[in-house]
Amino acid sequence: MRSFTTLAVVVGILAILLIAGCSSYNGFVDAEENVEQVWSDVETQYQRRSDLIPNLVNTVKGAAEFERGTLEAVTEARAKASSININANDLSPEMLEQFQAAQAQVSQGLGRLLATAEAYPQLQSNQQFQALQDELAGTENRIAVARSRFNETATEYNKQVRRFPGAVFATVFGFDQKPQFQAEAGAQNAPTVEF
Repeated sequence: MRSFTTLAVVVGILAILLIAGCSSYNGFVDAEENVEQVWSDVETQYQRRSDLIPNLVNTVKGAAEFERGTLEAVTEARAKASSININANDLSPEMLEQFQAAQAQVSQGLGRLLATAEAYPQLQSNQQFQALQDELAGTENRIAVARSRFNETATEYNKQVRRFPGAVFATVFGFDQKPQFQAEAGAQNAPTVEF
């Protein structure tokens, strides 16, 4: 009779662990899918920006004659940034850092392009340029929002992976933490605007 009770307790404990494991696994899958979906939103916003850059460059080319190097730098930065593709499953701090560095080059190039364009009043009054400039500003805001949502979602996922007893199941099922976007070096300093 005692062995039957012991067997029932062992079976009961195994059943509880099985149910908890299934529940944890499904929770990790849901959380990881959320991270991947939000990462896709980030990539969509970067792609939107990448698609706008040729239009901006062509508008500027058509409306003003100025530094060829600035246009080439923006085009080159866009091409480099577009060539870096990261799958949400392969997110690592190194890959995310490389992605961020390429996107930062695009941002810097756009900043130079817009600053150079400020010197041309006829360009500033060009409706196409104004529309694209507004579109770029909106796109940069969308990128910031998408990155913020990604960080929030990755944080929630990482909490599930690191908390007990989830950490045990995460290790068993092979779920690892996801990296997050970090501020660029010097981002805490306000940029200097000079004309």
